[in-house]
Amino acid sequence: MPELARNGRRQVELPTLAMMLGTYLCWFLGTTVIWQMSPVLGLILTTLAIAQFSSLQHEVLHGHPFANTALNEALVFPGLTLFIPYDRFRDLHLLHHHDPDLTDPYDDPESNFLDPAVWARMSRPLRWLYRVNNTLLGRIVLGPALSIRALARDDLAAARRGDRALQRAWVLHAGGVALVLGWLVLTTGMPVWVYLIAAYAAFGLLKIRTFLEHRAHEAFRGRTVIIEDRGPLSILFLNNNFHAVHHMHPAMPWYELPAKYAAGRAHYLRRNDGYVFRNYAEIFRQYFLTAKDPVPHPLWTPPGAVDQTIRRNAGIEPELSKNGTPG
Repeated sequence: MPELARNGRRQVELPTLAMMLGTYLCWFLGTTVIWQMSPVLGLILTTLAIAQFSSLQHEVLHGHPFANTALNEALVFPGLTLFIPYDRFRDLHLLHHHDPDLTDPYDDPESNFLDPAVWARMSRPLRWLYRVNNTLLGRIVLGPALSIRALARDDLAAARRGDRALQRAWVLHAGGVALVLGWLVLTTGMPVWVYLIAAYAAFGLLKIRTFLEHRAHEAFRGRTVIIEDRGPLSILFLNNNFHAVHHMHPAMPWYELPAKYAAGRAHYLRRNDGYVFRNYAEIFRQYFLTAKDPVPHPLWTPPGAVDQTIRRNAGIEPELSKNGTPG
């Protein structure tokens, strides 16, 4: 639920609305005016605007800047990001906010870990690809392609099974993308193929934020990071680097997160078991070419294994299936 104003009624969040208008302005300038003056600067500005727009989509799905959901979602209807339908982003991200499932290879849709059994069956070239993807450079360059591939594969299968909500999400997204492509063509501004590069690069920038947002940890409260950065990347990510604070207060607007953290720093670091970095420069130094985590989940327990362990410890023999194996 969105945060309420002191009088009990939610007010319009002007900082978020201003950021939205500024982002659209930068996108407009990048794809038209700046592109005509300097293609390189136009590409850079457009990439930053698309990344900022994605961060604003994250604010919208959490109920900002208005109390009206339809009005909020209308603000992000244009498909600036190209690759991910807003409705799919919203639904998957809200599932991700079930903290007990964080990093679960199956139940957390934003997990970067794989089931060790899946990893064991994977081909050597694909394993190499995923290992590279677990470095920061790999996540920036390869991460978007792997995410797009996984979403397209899963959504295509679900669409074939007749998932109407998913089909609707992609139809709406097609309409939003058509607005963007129509703008590019009709204004004779940035070529579509250049815009594709900008959209992919923006996705890569966002992978910096998600690279180590969550770690494998026995307690789910200790799985979410704090990055104490207040620089340009923090603005680009709308302070979502204070990620443990966001997970504890998901309805809090982006501009309140730093002060909330500063007021309770010891509490949040105790809560997440000290999973903290000073800034993004520290992360780049440590992990640009080095993997932070293994690809197979290091603490993963297959479904049912915990129950069987409890039964064995209690001296109860596991039930056997018809073929003589534990079932």
